[in-house]
Amino acid sequence: MAALWGNNNGGQPGQFPLEQWFYEMPPCTRWWTAATVATSVLVQCHILTPFQLFYSFRAVFVKSQYWRLITTFLYFGPLNLDLLFHVFFLQRYSRLLEESSGRSPAHFSWLLVYAMTSLLILSPFLSLPFLGTALSSSLVYIWARRNPDTRLSFLGLLVFTAPYLPWVLMAFSLVVHGIVPKDELCGVVVGHVWYFFTDVYPSLHGGHRPLDPPAWWRRLFEGAPREPVRDHDEATDTQADNINRDFAAAAAPEVR
Repeated sequence: MAALWGNNNGGQPGQFPLEQWFYEMPPCTRWWTAATVATSVLVQCHILTPFQLFYSFRAVFVKSQYWRLITTFLYFGPLNLDLLFHVFFLQRYSRLLEESSGRSPAHFSWLLVYAMTSLLILSPFLSLPFLGTALSSSLVYIWARRNPDTRLSFLGLLVFTAPYLPWVLMAFSLVVHGIVPKDELCGVVVGHVWYFFTDVYPSLHGGHRPLDPPAWWRRLFEGAPREPVRDHDEATDTQADNINRDFAAAAAPEVR
């Protein structure tokens, strides 16, 4: 599994800046970013259409078009400045969260599974065919709540602390598109549930973390825990001690 993820420790010498930036990303963020850009390029080249990518309960579970469970999170729109804006926030905050979750991708990938499953369940009730923005919004919200003292600047005009970032982005979307961003609101709700049960709930209930990845999921990425192997010299010494004790017992005088 580690070979599949290709978890490099930074770019190699002699790489182009863009290539180095790509390989410095942690694995989940790297492949999500690559798949997002590739999907928009395929749509721009008319190899795919958005109608083949959006999530529909009927299309997935009646017509067996299961790829839509994934592609709905990969398409952010055609190649334009709006796509660059989304890719920037996707890779930036996804990367920060993944890097803070440890060397193994098990915890961050489980967060993605939780968020994607929750959004797929909510999608039919809110008429959200594409869920990439909602998933990105979930990650932005979680990062923002975990970094309450970080100061940010939006377009060089507005300075605020990190917890306000999701609401600033929603206000910006409202101004630019003129509609309430239901997908971003949905992402904030999903992100808040994760944040509460991961960062707030454990301190109130003796450290119990109900949304931590199960053991079988961690084994997929980390492998089975190895049994401690005793050093050869230690094993030899233990065996010699046992033999010496046996001789001593045999040579001891019988006590009547």
